[in-house]
Amino acid sequence: MTPFSMARMCSILLAALASVCMPAHASDAGVTPTEIRLGASAVLSGPLGAQTREYGVGSRLYFDAVNASGGVHGRKISYVTLDDGFDVKRAVENTRKLIDEQGVFMIYNNTGTAQTSAILPVLQESKTIVFGPVTGASAFRDKYSPYVFHVRAGYAAEARRIISQLKQTGIARIAVFYQDDGLGKTLLSELRNASAAENIPLMAEIKLDPKQPDFSAAAAATQAAQPQAVILATAGTTLTSYVSAVLKTTARPGFYGFSVASQDVIRRELKEQARGIVLAQIMPSLRNTSTPVVAEYLKLLRERSSEAVPSASQFEGFVHAKLLVLGLQRAGRNLTTESFINAMESAGDIGFGRFIARYTPRSHIGSTYVELAIMDNRGELRY
Repeated sequence: MTPFSMARMCSILLAALASVCMPAHASDAGVTPTEIRLGASAVLSGPLGAQTREYGVGSRLYFDAVNASGGVHGRKISYVTLDDGFDVKRAVENTRKLIDEQGVFMIYNNTGTAQTSAILPVLQESKTIVFGPVTGASAFRDKYSPYVFHVRAGYAAEARRIISQLKQTGIARIAVFYQDDGLGKTLLSELRNASAAENIPLMAEIKLDPKQPDFSAAAAATQAAQPQAVILATAGTTLTSYVSAVLKTTARPGFYGFSVASQDVIRRELKEQARGIVLAQIMPSLRNTSTPVVAEYLKLLRERSSEAVPSASQFEGFVHAKLLVLGLQRAGRNLTTESFINAMESAGDIGFGRFIARYTPRSHIGSTYVELAIMDNRGELRY
């Protein structure tokens, strides 16, 4: 063999080796022999910030436990979150930074309906998976995308459960309070659909301007309407500020909220006034310690700090993380975007008690589990 032919053969072999090692997607760069890099743009400041930070605490609790036991096929999980302050433009900028500059393998547990909608084109373009976005909007579930994996039940399922419960208890005078933003308008739309299906018209829709919130005016409008129940199509301190304002009037409706409303924020802000608020829940009850995933979360939390207080939002993040790790393990040592998608779509039912997530080549909806729970005088949820 001549030197020229040997050189040519070496070039061919090197090119072939490079093509084998080259990731199929840009996001595969987030997988190294020792690390799996995850990232998300999330609302870490403002009225929703406290709750979102709790999701991260729960996720990292599980990731840290996995890393301490050797990681996933020898790779440690790293997870970075960037604050977008619930601003859509910042969410897009943060997501591009995570993909282009930090080379994350996956966008994990990002927050916001409008924010998720805005970053999807970026993810589709780069073929990057978004796993467990904190939004229940039907628009993302009705249209299948191989790169979007939902975990929590959709808002439509929650709205149907709330309206159905009100109908069963004979409550017909129903109002909705919503903040005029992406989340509020999405929840309002789902409630309109659910009320139409149950033939119970919404008697009042009380809107709050997020830029100039006037809770006194919203409370006055509620008092004038005199509803039997108000469905709270919002979250964070917006919810608690509104409830507090209404309770200063003569109106005494029952309050019903979606799962994005944090039990911990409500308990902290409203104290004894939280009693009787009903919240949709999309995760198993923390009071049911016979459920293995609940017992595991509580055990790891106590091991981290004997003074740590269990949190529903933390637990949701914990379940998201556990489901993700199961997928990473099933994907095997040769982890790529494609191998993860195939692993999740072939996993069948993944159950944590009554919570069951299911993924197929035609659907990434995840779980449809919804239950209602009422807050007692200690701020605990009773199912």
